[in-house]
Amino acid sequence: MTTSSPSSAAGEPGPAPVDVVLPCLDEAEALPWVLERVPPGWRALVVDNGSTDGSADLARRLGATVVREERRGFGAACAAGLTAATADVVCFCDCDASLDPRDLIPFVDRVRAGQADLVLGRRRPQGRGAWPAHARAGNLALARLLRRRTGLRLHDLGPLRAARREPLLALGLTDRRSGYPLQMVVRAADAGWRIDEYDVPYRPRSGASKVTGTWRGTWQAVRDMSRVLAEREVPSV
Repeated sequence: MTTSSPSSAAGEPGPAPVDVVLPCLDEAEALPWVLERVPPGWRALVVDNGSTDGSADLARRLGATVVREERRGFGAACAAGLTAATADVVCFCDCDASLDPRDLIPFVDRVRAGQADLVLGRRRPQGRGAWPAHARAGNLALARLLRRRTGLRLHDLGPLRAARREPLLALGLTDRRSGYPLQMVVRAADAGWRIDEYDVPYRPRSGASKVTGTWRGTWQAVRDMSRVLAEREVPSV
């Protein structure tokens, strides 16, 4: 993996053109595969959310920038990564080897070209066990609720996504649990963003899911996201 930043005129490292936020909780098994696939020149921001398996140290050895976030929660990790990012374009990707960071390249190209403000990955399962039935059912239910709330005809609320950093920060996302990805889409839609969806391969993850590995975890996530959908639209100024 190449994580070095381009040099400035003064010879000092400049900011990476793209930052990839990778929320991480005990993903030592998957990290080598994931970090190897971060496109050359992009910076991997591994947000350690309390790992006990040496994930943070391993990520550093593999060349990633490690951000610590003590508050547990997927949204807390994503928010910490976005705050630490300095690139114009920021991507998000799970750190469990279910998604390939290289699939973000066309997402970034579309954002940079001004053709979309937010690009999402529509997960296409590869092999048995890639997407358990309970997780898929919860995702489908939320996609339908999102359509009613925003009119967006999206099929998936997956974690693979890309957008510009400053507009993302301006959305003022507050959810620090499972509702963070949905809140990003809802507030972007309310702000009139152009939102695109791309098919991406979805592989069986490494290790057990912290969110949707069980029916209980899935419906806890659905409950978190239902609260996001109940937010009232904030009128644009």
